Amino acid sequence: MTLSERGGLDSFGQRVISSVTSETAVYVVKRLLQALLTLLLASALSFAIIQLAPGDYLDTLRQNPKISPERIQELQQQFGLDKPMLEQYGRWLWQILKPHVVKVGPIPLILPQGNFGTSFVYQRSVAALLWERVGNTLLLAISSLVITWAIAIPLGIVSAVNQNRTADRVLQVISYVGQGFPSFITALLLLILAQNTSPLFPVGDMTSINHDDLSPIGKILDVGWHMILPTLALSVTSFAGLQRIMRGELLDVLRQDYIQTARAKGLPENKVIYVHALRNAINPLITLLGFEFAGLLSGAFIAEFFFNWPGLGRLILQAVIAQDLYVVMASLMMGAVMLIIGNLLADLLLKAVDPRIRLENLK
Repeated sequence: MTLSERGGLDSFGQRVISSVTSETAVYVVKRLLQALLTLLLASALSFAIIQLAPGDYLDTLRQNPKISPERIQELQQQFGLDKPMLEQYGRWLWQILKPHVVKVGPIPLILPQGNFGTSFVYQRSVAALLWERVGNTLLLAISSLVITWAIAIPLGIVSAVNQNRTADRVLQVISYVGQGFPSFITALLLLILAQNTSPLFPVGDMTSINHDDLSPIGKILDVGWHMILPTLALSVTSFAGLQRIMRGELLDVLRQDYIQTARAKGLPENKVIYVHALRNAINPLITLLGFEFAGLLSGAFIAEFFFNWPGLGRLILQAVIAQDLYVVMASLMMGAVMLIIGNLLADLLLKAVDPRIRLENLK
């Protein structure tokens, strides 16, 4: 091996070691290890609270005279509901964490099995059941999130720059009205709009009857057409609140001494606002974005219910009503994972936007 090749390898190794031991990498590993403990405690607490609820899934079946007591006992043993609570939880946790060998090419990897049990109602794997619906919910929620931020941030900036002028007052009225409408009221009003303008806006499901006969572009447009009303129902309240937060944060920054100094030096107003002020005003909103990411799966519940959208919200509601234990547990764990990921992403984005922030100081 030549000296140049050895020097190149040494340089590459130093870069790898530097990246692994960097502040960000250490912070991410630390947070992930904390997340494992958090998820374990959250799962135990959730399981205990669910078990404290009176009755179980089989109570409804016991009221059916066509189902014999022997069949009830057989189902009880099949679902493990005849076991003590701690044993039920232990068996459920072991199904998830049980080692499972997966080959990635020639390399065998030992991963958790990830078996969240079988749904009592659907008699299907819980993981498969949730996987079928999670894409629909994320599509609706992420679309709403993008639209909300794309509209609210510019309008919040316009409102702050034109403080106490006509544009500011009009936007404040819009934000107050938007915040005053709960999501279910907005959904009801949009349903009335759809009824009076039928068939302009479709209501119910996420595709048309002839969806399978459409071209690929036609299928995309069809889904987008069905997304209009539920996306608006999700966006109105969030948009109004985010606009007010953006306005307030930017006004606070514009009053700072360094902004006045920048203006005194003759910098263009656009550069003062969009380069100096906005960069500092955006930090609290990045933290908010992390929490909104965590609420993506649960936030679409009302829109899914009113517009018959085939997502997780309806599935989870039915599971809670039917006391479908493992579906409820899996949905709670999914929400906890989203919360952890959202908080971690918010911290990393804050670090990327403002290098002065030290990750170890973020709690």
